Amino acid sequence: MGKMVEITLPVEPEAAEKLKDDDKRVLMGRVVSRMLEPSPRELADELAKLFAESQAAAREAGLTDEMIEEELAAYKAERRARRSAG
Repeated sequence: MGKMVEITLPVEPEAAEKLKDDDKRVLMGRVVSRMLEPSPRELADELAKLFAESQAAAREAGLTDEMIEEELAAYKAERRARRSAG
């Protein structure tokens, strides 16, 4: 997870009492850190957004879906050929 830093976080009095224990505080810090990481769904949504933006830009540039598919097929074939040769 990497380096941890101290922050101030408002909690209820009962929670504050329990967090006086160093081990519990470190554990809860890790939980909070992981909760704030992007979820796979959030990452998938971002990826879908990027694909949509790329598709719109390609269409604005005059490319058709068929042209894009041909280019992708050529790229994939080139990658396969490089892997086979290597």
